[in-house]
Amino acid sequence: MNKQKKFMTGILGAIAVYIAVITATADITRGIGLEEKQPPSENVQVSSNEADTTNLKAEQEHSLEGYNTSLEKVENASAESNNTEITSQPTEVKTINYSFTNKQKSNIFDNPNNGKVMDTLIKATRVEVEEEKDVENQKQTKVKKADGTFEIKVTGQINKWAKIKYQKNLKNKEGWIKAENLNKEFNSVISADLKNIDFSPVEKPNFTENPKKTNVRGIYLTVYSAASDKKMDELIALTKRTPINAFVIDVKDDSGHLLFKTDAEKTYLGENKKYYPIADMEKFMKKLKDNNIYTIARIVSFKDPRYAKKNPDKAIIKRADGTPYTNSDGVIWVSAHDRNLWKYNIDVAKEAAKLGFNEIQFDYVRFPASNGGKLDKQLDYRNVKSETKPETIQKYLKYARKELQPLGVYISADVYGQVGSSADDMGLGQHWETVSNEVDIISPMAYPSHYGNGVYGLSVPDANPYATIYRSTIDGVNRNNNITYPANVRPWLQAFTAKWVKGYIPYGKKEIDAQVKALKDLGINEYLLWSPSNRYGIVEK
Repeated sequence: MNKQKKFMTGILGAIAVYIAVITATADITRGIGLEEKQPPSENVQVSSNEADTTNLKAEQEHSLEGYNTSLEKVENASAESNNTEITSQPTEVKTINYSFTNKQKSNIFDNPNNGKVMDTLIKATRVEVEEEKDVENQKQTKVKKADGTFEIKVTGQINKWAKIKYQKNLKNKEGWIKAENLNKEFNSVISADLKNIDFSPVEKPNFTENPKKTNVRGIYLTVYSAASDKKMDELIALTKRTPINAFVIDVKDDSGHLLFKTDAEKTYLGENKKYYPIADMEKFMKKLKDNNIYTIARIVSFKDPRYAKKNPDKAIIKRADGTPYTNSDGVIWVSAHDRNLWKYNIDVAKEAAKLGFNEIQFDYVRFPASNGGKLDKQLDYRNVKSETKPETIQKYLKYARKELQPLGVYISADVYGQVGSSADDMGLGQHWETVSNEVDIISPMAYPSHYGNGVYGLSVPDANPYATIYRSTIDGVNRNNNITYPANVRPWLQAFTAKWVKGYIPYGKKEIDAQVKALKDLGINEYLLWSPSNRYGIVEK
């Protein structure tokens, strides 16, 4: 019995000690919790990119803030456990509050108290809201009394105003705007056919084995030029004497012909041809690399008569008679909705990437010109998924990125030169922010000859190469400010004479230099030169 008593006494004593320890530990823990000050949000540095993401995805705002706070706690705890001295000063965090203009033109004032208009912003321009306040604006009205005399009646109205910061024409600006002219979400201020677009920020890569360049200055080469040793030697020599350092080479051209033999052609068209312009691609690519030439594989996406011939049920047709639709050049277009063609194009691109091309450029990544969409009722686009044009183009580019990025190759897309100046997709499926968000480089085809007389206030844009390039490109630069990770802007420039344009001028070195200067004045140091005949002697004379 005594032994049992001693045993029980020992057990109870041990339990008492355990409880005391747990209680003390809990008290200490609670004490730390009570005494520890919640880290203020100002102690967490938020980059502008993170802030852009937050405001484009408003529903994620609180979770991102919590993430930053938790991350700081983890870093602090790690520093303390390692007894590491932290010498950096706490950095002030700025939670950026973005909104988008919702009027075709919104006036910006120097102050909200009957201030003067100092600027205007087009619809869907992103601005940073710094301050919001209510302002009573008084209005004086002259009122006639019963006795025939007049009195001044003062009435007041409370208006909500926002102080904003924004970028325009390469300048940082600020001013005041009526709060009613702002919306929080980009999707709420754009046209209906863009409502299903995913504007989640797409961060751009920089591959270790293929470092991104921002000074690409290229020329376009047809398959015929690429296949000619003499022509290639001439063009390589040109790169030694001029700023040219890149070749845009047709890998899949406007007719659907391929530069070299591919497995993709066999898979999707059922056969390979007997002859290809380049038989030994390894040798071809080595010569370019040995001469430090940046290589871009041009792949024409949806203008493909060879594919259309094999797949007539995928071609765009006229509703009236079921015949294939063609532009003035007579070439049949395949529907951009065709997922099988997506796979074919991307598989060709993969083979080009594996051969060492630095970049894949998608041209004709659009629907055929339809007079601003006016022909849509007459055409059957084979749209089985009921997608809008820009929605389909975005999904195609998303698919391309998903498949090609693991291969360490950059993605670029050619767009109409007017896309940067147009609020919608021009009936083509090409909307500036949609495309720029998805690709690494966006290349507007800004040929002065392709702008109608009177555009940008220029009587003959073709005769004004500097002004045309400057005006069209700055619109795209401004539009890039609306998204978090925009593509680099690398325009196509005119390296040919457009004799069909009324009031045209001959193009030579002077006109090319004028276009290049326009880009440099906008902070852009890269461009591509387009000459259908591949005659680039005008670069030098």
